[in-house]
Amino acid sequence: MSLTRLIPLAAALALIAAPAAAQEPTRWSFAIHGGAGVIERDSLTPDQDAAYRAALHRALAAGSAILADGGSALDAIEAAIRIMEDDPLFNAGRGAVFTAAGRNELDAAIMNGADRTAGAVAGLTATRHPIAAARAVMEQSPHVMLIGEGADTFAASVGLEQVDPAFFFTERRWRGLESALRQQNLPIPARPAGAPGPQADNDLPEPPLNERKFGTVGAVALDRQGRLAAGTSTGGMTAKRWGRVGDVPVIGAGTYASNADGCAVSATGSGEYFIRATVARDICHRTAAGATAQAAAEAEIADVGSIGGDGGVIVMGLDGTPAFAMNTSGMYRGAVSADTPAAVAIYGDEALRP
Repeated sequence: MSLTRLIPLAAALALIAAPAAAQEPTRWSFAIHGGAGVIERDSLTPDQDAAYRAALHRALAAGSAILADGGSALDAIEAAIRIMEDDPLFNAGRGAVFTAAGRNELDAAIMNGADRTAGAVAGLTATRHPIAAARAVMEQSPHVMLIGEGADTFAASVGLEQVDPAFFFTERRWRGLESALRQQNLPIPARPAGAPGPQADNDLPEPPLNERKFGTVGAVALDRQGRLAAGTSTGGMTAKRWGRVGDVPVIGAGTYASNADGCAVSATGSGEYFIRATVARDICHRTAAGATAQAAAEAEIADVGSIGGDGGVIVMGLDGTPAFAMNTSGMYRGAVSADTPAAVAIYGDEALRP
């Protein structure tokens, strides 16, 4: 055989033996919200406005650092929501609103779009990070939802930090409870054991007590492996009674993610209506049928509005473009991606900005 024929043959064999070229990583993307409601420019002072924007940036930084390093969408969501659960500005974790009985009862959910596994908790009173408990239910139990004392017991059994219920207390949420109970002519309970007195220093920027903010926090993410995920955490409604649970831990209502449908959703709003409209699942049904994330979000918020509900959603599609929709005057929100800097917004008529 001639040398001229050996050279092409050797080249062909080399191509066959060479490993396939690595697939180009997906463009990662991340979005968050901190609640929707009647949030208008004249209801927040400049200091309050700046404090909320800074808090949103901290949560974005926590999630984006993980995604930029090749981490999972689930890890990014948990990290960002933990930040917001520890921030008394938001109605989740420390800073949650009170029930009519003077307790903080916390709900959360998380869902992995890659395989549609999910975990949720409701009525926690002692687990510091409800979003971590929801993830533990998903990954370390055979169940999807745990509630109340049993959920706290499970969280403790898998090593999640437990705190005295007074840890979640903030004076401004307590005053919000007192105001709501007076309006309903209901008795005001004794201050929780271990809570600081009303004279305690409190340098938090005060939101107006009538803000009617649905203070859920949430996040949606697309990681470099193309996996979608969603997570949500909340303290629920001020002065809620009878063990009320809203849409957040109801998979398909306040939280949903599905790579097969091409979307991840976290909602914030009047939970009873979001449950009835199966908001998060319906958005993913719309994207599966070919709608863009933005079109699906807007159509679903219009639908929930038609039955009397209000609030907002954040949605992440497989192309990494986040969508935001609301029928309220504001929603604390933000986004960041592999090729766009972190940007946030508060009011309904403003675009995201750094």
